[in-house]
Amino acid sequence: MPRPPNYEFQDWWNKQRENGHDVVPEKYECTTNSDNINNNNTNNNNHHHPNSPFLTVEIRNPSSDPAVDKEMRARSVRQLSGIYLLKLQQIAYSVVYAVIYVVRTIQSRSASDSSHSRFYRAIKWMLILVISLLCFELAAYFKGWHFSPPTAETAELMVEFVYATWLQVRADYLAPPLKSLGHTCIVLFLIQSLDRLVLVIGCAWIKFKKVKPKAAMAYPVGKGDDEDLEDYPMVLVQIPMCNEREVYGQSIAAVCIQDWPKERMLVQILDDSDDLDVQLLIKAEVLKWQQRGVHIIYRHRLIRSGYKAGNLNSAMGCDYVKDYEFVAIFDADFQPTPDFLKKTIPYFKGNDDLALVQTRWSFVNKDENLLTRLQNINLSFHFEVEQQVNGVFINFFGFNGTAGVWRIKALEECGGWLDRTTVEDMDIAVRAHLCGWKFVYVNDVKCLCELPESYEAYKKQQHRWHSGPMQLFRMCFIDIIRSKVSWAKKANLIFLFFLLRKLVLPFYSFTLFCIILPLTMFIPEAELPAWVVSYVPGFMSILNILPAPRSFPFIVPYLLFENTMSVTKFNAMISGLFRFGSSYEWIVTKKLGRSSEADLVAFAEKESDSTFPRSTSESGIAQMNRLGVTRKTERRNKLYRKELALAFILLTASVRSLLSAQGMHFYFLLFQGISFLLVGLDLIGEQVNTTSS
Repeated sequence: MPRPPNYEFQDWWNKQRENGHDVVPEKYECTTNSDNINNNNTNNNNHHHPNSPFLTVEIRNPSSDPAVDKEMRARSVRQLSGIYLLKLQQIAYSVVYAVIYVVRTIQSRSASDSSHSRFYRAIKWMLILVISLLCFELAAYFKGWHFSPPTAETAELMVEFVYATWLQVRADYLAPPLKSLGHTCIVLFLIQSLDRLVLVIGCAWIKFKKVKPKAAMAYPVGKGDDEDLEDYPMVLVQIPMCNEREVYGQSIAAVCIQDWPKERMLVQILDDSDDLDVQLLIKAEVLKWQQRGVHIIYRHRLIRSGYKAGNLNSAMGCDYVKDYEFVAIFDADFQPTPDFLKKTIPYFKGNDDLALVQTRWSFVNKDENLLTRLQNINLSFHFEVEQQVNGVFINFFGFNGTAGVWRIKALEECGGWLDRTTVEDMDIAVRAHLCGWKFVYVNDVKCLCELPESYEAYKKQQHRWHSGPMQLFRMCFIDIIRSKVSWAKKANLIFLFFLLRKLVLPFYSFTLFCIILPLTMFIPEAELPAWVVSYVPGFMSILNILPAPRSFPFIVPYLLFENTMSVTKFNAMISGLFRFGSSYEWIVTKKLGRSSEADLVAFAEKESDSTFPRSTSESGIAQMNRLGVTRKTERRNKLYRKELALAFILLTASVRSLLSAQGMHFYFLLFQGISFLLVGLDLIGEQVNTTSS
């Protein structure tokens, strides 16, 4: 049970108060730093007795001097100010450090070819211009001048007069040339769209009629006992490579297991590697297949002149080449199927004017990331539509540089491999066409290969692929005019093959959607119609994606990414056309070795003689370990200044479009700007690999 309350102390306290005695002695008087707080009962009843042994509690301020209070408050303010200044100083130091870190990071990760180019400087000045115009337009918007524009006669303020003058200048002097340029790009856009539509209709007709090139004969599958070696022509197989550490074994193994008589085939490994470890690895791989009875030789040039064209031309100069009738060419990441030669060589039988049999590429990593998926859309259209239609109707197309078989006589007749451009494959194809040779494209024969998985590798590849054709067009234009081929073939080469598909496409794509469209947001008198911004590009994207129907969910990213890549293609086209320094840059496309070498080696070991020593079948990985080669890989993304600058230009234009309530233009500029931003930050595809040995 709870203890009953004790009321004795309370009764005593009340009696003392009634008798007038104070409860607390004077010597125990308490003071505090707060305001005067007195016992109300004591003050009201005047119960303060100096002689009493008890007195009330008095809580008071020790000093009520105003000067002292003011000084204390000033001291507190100074202390707070010092604390805030210290905090601000720390924040300033942190901001400066962050800015320095960001600048150093941008400098270290920026693409080396962008910061000092004329093209980048032009884009940077355009960015400054649109930001200045946006600030000007925002000020005018908040002043209400968008709804009631001022005139120079009614302007009262200087700013109002400047804005009125700007309205008159842009309407009278800037809008007409911009509108004319926009109309020109729209016409080119429609012509190129019509060309795409005709190609798609031609491909549909080929599919509907089941039109295919026919071979005069067919080789039996597998090896027969009654085979006549004379039925198999002498074939030279060439694999040019340069520092292809990740993929060299795949291509060598795929070629060495070809279902073709070993006595009728010679494999040339054309190694331009400057890495000694890679050279040793490739030599060991060649030695392994030599011990298995394959006719394979290793060639290495001490002076790597002419890049791939120089390498191929040097190999064709060997004395034993005259004994061979055909040459098959494969890049280091390509893996032909074992029946590749048996499916391609028969097309040459009975066709003495046939120079080239080109096969289709098939990609082992097309679903690796978004970048490879978008590349697959483009290349599927190229092979399924462009190459097939041109091969069926005009027997001419651009050689793809690999996965094809050439008649050696045709190569020699048109001058062989030349290193005057970065597209030696297109160069040899154009010269062979001018000499009257025909080409055949076989869509049913596929050759495995890799797609670039990083944006850096893809960008360098596209720069080479789009600068080279302009170099070639500048060099061979007179030769085309003077050639003996028909005027129809000359027109096809000049207007369709070079101008429309190699020059017009990157020109209008970049100029229309990355330059003219953002500027029209600040010069609304030259506004582009909505169908140019949305409907026609969407329709063309649907046409391009038809050969790869599984990629339909990526149609919007594909449209945005193609416009994003237009800056690289336009820059490459201008560099090649006007012979700028970067147009002759050749960089081997980075490979990751996604294809499986194990399957090829297993197949080869199954077909080979079991009496071979075990040591001859060691893989490239074991050989690499024996050489003591260690590789550290660090993944880091790079920054691309041109793409970032264009991203801010488009986003700035989207803000201006929002002020004018232009819905379709706003969304296009917004998403296109985000696309440029993602690409500029290298957030698409794999990051760059920084390796060290």
